[in-house]
Amino acid sequence: MERRSALKNIGGLFLLPTLPAISSAAYKKPVLRVAHITDVHLKNQFNAPAKFIKCLHNLQNQSPRVDLVLNGGDIVFDMNKENIATINDQWKLVGDTMKNECSLPVRYCLGNHDIWWNENTKGDTFYGRKYAMDKLQLAKPYYSMVQNGWKIIVLDSTHLDIDNTWYIGKLGEEQLLWLKNELDTTSAGMPVMVMSHIPILTALLMIEDNIVNKWTMLGGDMHTDTAKIINLFYQHPNVKLCLSGHLHMRDKVVYNNVTYLCNGAVSGAWWEGNRRETAPGYGLIDLYDDGSFEEHYVNY
Repeated sequence: MERRSALKNIGGLFLLPTLPAISSAAYKKPVLRVAHITDVHLKNQFNAPAKFIKCLHNLQNQSPRVDLVLNGGDIVFDMNKENIATINDQWKLVGDTMKNECSLPVRYCLGNHDIWWNENTKGDTFYGRKYAMDKLQLAKPYYSMVQNGWKIIVLDSTHLDIDNTWYIGKLGEEQLLWLKNELDTTSAGMPVMVMSHIPILTALLMIEDNIVNKWTMLGGDMHTDTAKIINLFYQHPNVKLCLSGHLHMRDKVVYNNVTYLCNGAVSGAWWEGNRRETAPGYGLIDLYDDGSFEEHYVNY
């Protein structure tokens, strides 16, 4: 009787239903889908307006739908030392195109080509940026916002070089203190995504032709204060992702659990094909409630 009872109980073990394995990914909830467009360099040449409209339509037809567009800078073709008539025409084209062809909310970052070094405001804190800031209705060229549980920080990475003749990538003391305060006052449980125009960290500067025994890295191609920013992020593990553009090529570097994602340009090689091996395109990023994300590049 004891043997029969024991066998009956053992048989019952084999009759238990097998439960499917549930991965941790099953608990992730998508909270925000972002399209990252950068380096549009819009002007009324090279069939650029029609191509940009194609890009805008492509990202608005994505499924699931895009919630927010982040424009990473170099919005117009070039402002640096252009005359005012050319600058006015470029910004009118941007304004008309976005009004007529894009129904999604857009947040902007200033690029090096969105700065007018001939502005008569050299004594102003934001010298060279006033025109573009007015067009984009920006009170400051760096700012933050919270959307769907994520904090998004937009940086201003283009500043005059030490000789005041051209630009380098950096934040400057005032903006670096502001960034520190932003991170210090953000809940440790809130994930953070950062957008700059110039990359904070990239491997793309290694791609040069005819290297003999060393690489040349220019201060205008990557942030010159990279070490300070990376150390600040190290103190705030909720910083998950940094977006950039500027180099018109795509790469992804992961350092100290932060992903530095440089996306290719909407304009490719300034509307004349691919920039090296990177086709014209934009980034598509899905943000999740647990602080994770998924991204891929869309050749529109």
